Amino acid sequence: MTEKDQSQHADSALNEAALKYHAEPRPGKISVTVTKPTDTQRDLALAYSPGVAEPVRQIDQDPEAAYQYTAKGNLVGVITDGTAVLGLGNVGALAGKPVMEGKGLLFKKFADIDVFDIEVNAEHPQEFIETVMRIAPTFGGINLEDIAAPHCFEIEASLVEQLDIPVFHDDQHGTAIIIAAGLLNALELQGKKLDEAKVVVLGAGAAGIASVRLLMAMGAHRDNIYVIDRNGVIHIARKDLNPYKWGVAADTDKRTLGEAMQDADAFIGVSGPDLVSPEMIAAMAPNPIVFALSNPVPEIRPEVARQVRDDIVMATGRSDYPNQVNNVLGFPFIFRGALDVRATKINEDMQIATVHALKDLTHQPVPQSVLDAYGLDSLEFGPDYIIPKPFDPRLKEVISAAVARAAVESGVARTPYPSHYPKN
Repeated sequence: MTEKDQSQHADSALNEAALKYHAEPRPGKISVTVTKPTDTQRDLALAYSPGVAEPVRQIDQDPEAAYQYTAKGNLVGVITDGTAVLGLGNVGALAGKPVMEGKGLLFKKFADIDVFDIEVNAEHPQEFIETVMRIAPTFGGINLEDIAAPHCFEIEASLVEQLDIPVFHDDQHGTAIIIAAGLLNALELQGKKLDEAKVVVLGAGAAGIASVRLLMAMGAHRDNIYVIDRNGVIHIARKDLNPYKWGVAADTDKRTLGEAMQDADAFIGVSGPDLVSPEMIAAMAPNPIVFALSNPVPEIRPEVARQVRDDIVMATGRSDYPNQVNNVLGFPFIFRGALDVRATKINEDMQIATVHALKDLTHQPVPQSVLDAYGLDSLEFGPDYIIPKPFDPRLKEVISAAVARAAVESGVARTPYPSHYPKN
């Protein structure tokens, strides 16, 4: 059996297992559970009529009482229009539901946050915005998911402006945060600095644009970042740029991916499979950094890149290579911290705080439970460990605390920093 045949056989087996996992013994991955006693007539009288009338009156007098008497404060809406589902594209709202349920599973597993997944049939951004606005009172926060660019930028900006709860498009900011944390550590290992590094970003969708914005907010130079879309380098002389691409346009004579890769310090791929050649990797500056994050097939496979460079630090989006850039390192704990201080938004300060918390955690000794989960004897900061592992139990406390503290310090928290969080 050839390597290609083996890969196809493995994919087929995984697909069958995934269908069985989702269908049995009960369809779907999440459910609603009851949190109060329901064993007696009095229990039911308290849960519904007539007892439920009193919390209704309290909330009517003070909307903030909803956080005390309902599940709102620990409930996140995971909401999509199905226009950019994983690597499958515009499959529609209903077909995106398994992914939204999966997101709910991750919220609950890693941060004990409850989720309602909402799939919205909306052809235009304004229809989606209006739908979310009308259902927003249900939630303590909203995680937007799998919405295609450029509509995702308009949708998120409008909802952030109009709502008083956190609205977070994870495909933008979650990805950007994990990339930034890993990149800072990789730059440190390679003896480079963010404000001097030449960075190539292949892909100008939600993740690519958000990553560039975050890196610039943290000190990267706009004209040292070359963003590539289907038409080549995004530069200031182009006439086909929407406002979001114009915001990342560089003043440069470079026009192609190959030209941009010449002497580049870092490459970030959020695009498609096998788009980067070994020759492009060979042309990069000494001690290069390559984040090939296309899934399941990277822009270039690590084993191919290492054939031409032995001084490289690499990350991918896959769990079977070191340094997996995985959004689960961020979004559950970002929302945990935001919800715990009733933040009105997840702002740039909170995002940057998450970046530094992830970066710093990688420098700490790794718990034995993490080694056991990944079948490792040892793990320490270095070329094969530049971002924490998803099953690291410290993530919930460290990231949530950093987010909550940043929310309080930046003035978007409605309650004090929680007493059960770390003091420093």
